[in-house]
Amino acid sequence: MASSGAEGAGAAGGASSDRPADPLVVLDQRGPVAVLTLNNPPLNILTTPLLDELRARVLDLRADPKVRAVVITGSGERAFSGGANVREMLPMRRADAVRHSAKGQSLYDLLETAPFPVIAAVRGFCIGGGCEMVQACDFIFASPDAQFGQPEINIGVIPGWGGSRRLPRIIGPVRARRWIMTGDRVDAAQALADGFLDQIVSAEDLLSAAVGFGQLLAQKSPDALSAAKYLVNQSTDPGRELGLAEERKVWGALFETPGQQEGMGAFLEKRPASFSPERSSRATSRLRPWESTLAPPRARVPHRRATRKSVGRPARRRRTR
Repeated sequence: MASSGAEGAGAAGGASSDRPADPLVVLDQRGPVAVLTLNNPPLNILTTPLLDELRARVLDLRADPKVRAVVITGSGERAFSGGANVREMLPMRRADAVRHSAKGQSLYDLLETAPFPVIAAVRGFCIGGGCEMVQACDFIFASPDAQFGQPEINIGVIPGWGGSRRLPRIIGPVRARRWIMTGDRVDAAQALADGFLDQIVSAEDLLSAAVGFGQLLAQKSPDALSAAKYLVNQSTDPGRELGLAEERKVWGALFETPGQQEGMGAFLEKRPASFSPERSSRATSRLRPWESTLAPPRARVPHRRATRKSVGRPARRRRTR
């Protein structure tokens, strides 16, 4: 998730300036390939204003028939993105958290369902919400120093912007469990071995390689390319909508647990989290969505029709035609 040194990133205090603020998402059109650069240094934290600006950019590109491919990258050398803004999320309650999950999910859906290929060019940290963003892209190019991960478990939650759905689809459930349940960072070499990356490219050549690949794809039939993207996504995850809805529900429910408050609070205070050594008692806690799968199945009693017959009356015969 967000680095503790970058939550609430914004204008520094001091004298006001008439110079307009730099855009949080920079667009660079290179022929048929559009390059979108996340511009919230030093870690390109995914604040709400950045998410809103990225959404607007992506919608504009989807509506432009001249755009044949999009490359997404991060500004600077330290990070593609350090993830979501923990300071924004800490005070959220369940309903707020569900809405925040829906905001990220719907934005990444725009990338996954775009009528053109989307290529991620990753250098440095790509964790939390940043890692979920590249999972919604069609291709991932990375420099050797790139590091990936879903560390949400370390702050008392889970991936909430599609990662619980897309990551198992990309690398399989065995590897996805390790990524999500340990929260460990994964270097570029391991990510390539896990099947997460398409290619490792030197940092100096990373962006040009991603743009060049986009230009190569731009030479294909745009309708066939869009159809191929749709069918591959549909064949690998036909139940995507239901899965994302379940992720929103579970992610929001975690914001009613002590672990979320402790985990995010400890993260912002730069101290180790101290989680409860025991699971909540189901006798005293509200039933949570994931706990319903642990409940013993209820015995099913077959429904029987009443068999009483009126005394002295013959049983009625069924009419036949």
